[in-house]
Amino acid sequence: MKYHGLGRGLGALISKKDNSTNEVFRDNFSDAKNGDAVFYIEIEKINPNPEQPRKEFNEDQLRNLSDSIREHGILQPLVVSKLEKISSSGIEVSYQLIAGERRLRAAKLSGLFQVPVIIRKTTPKENLELAIIENVQRSDLNAIERAVAYQKLIEEYNLTQQEVAARVGKSREAVANLLRLLNLSQEIKDAISSGKINEGHARAILMVKDQRGQMDLFYRILNMGLNVREVENIARTALARVKKIIEIDPNMKFMVSQIEDAVGAKVSVQPRAKGGRIIIEYYQSSDLENIVNKIYKNINSEI
Repeated sequence: MKYHGLGRGLGALISKKDNSTNEVFRDNFSDAKNGDAVFYIEIEKINPNPEQPRKEFNEDQLRNLSDSIREHGILQPLVVSKLEKISSSGIEVSYQLIAGERRLRAAKLSGLFQVPVIIRKTTPKENLELAIIENVQRSDLNAIERAVAYQKLIEEYNLTQQEVAARVGKSREAVANLLRLLNLSQEIKDAISSGKINEGHARAILMVKDQRGQMDLFYRILNMGLNVREVENIARTALARVKKIIEIDPNMKFMVSQIEDAVGAKVSVQPRAKGGRIIIEYYQSSDLENIVNKIYKNINSEI
């Protein structure tokens, strides 16, 4: 008997053999693609993965998976690492889950005593990578969970966006866009996680630059049941209105021209619900130096 379906990314990360255990039963099959030995170990010896990026587990889906396991068994082994602790009675062995938490939870619900596993020697970074890849390839993570997991790979394990993208089989742009969701307010992020709005809604909300505008649009989605296209149209209209105000308002244009004359560079203004942003453009380091000198000169002339 052979197991299939580990996935290209997941299989690439667990392709090394490890036959270091002899206290568990070794079955007479291996992973079809990588030649990984599969063992049966007791469920009670498996600890949850602390790097698990998935926080939401749908109870109905777990029950459905549990029913399937009762009927067909576990069709794909879990991935674990071996933990050894010296005690007064000798060496105590347990296992830490790397990938397969849904299967483990469903197996517990179905009353299984043992589950099939592949045993790996991994680092904490590899544990996180495996958990992310398994969930992403099966679309089990919501958008915020994926974004938080990607951010953890970047911040704690010093990966670039490009390296994260390569590991999860996405483009760098897709990873960057997902990470932008973390800039939204916690209320909006919670709504994404709970399924009140979807990732498309969130991307449309991000088109609005100020937080107050984002929250106004968010509440309109909840109260009016807007679809993604409707939200995008509202966001584009709001952006066009801001641009039009800048273009038409004579006072705004006059102030921008004054700033441009003062610094000797092109200036643009981005108004927000409260305040705004002034952007001064430059093309090379010498331009920036000239801009700074002019600002410094104008300040001194006013003193």
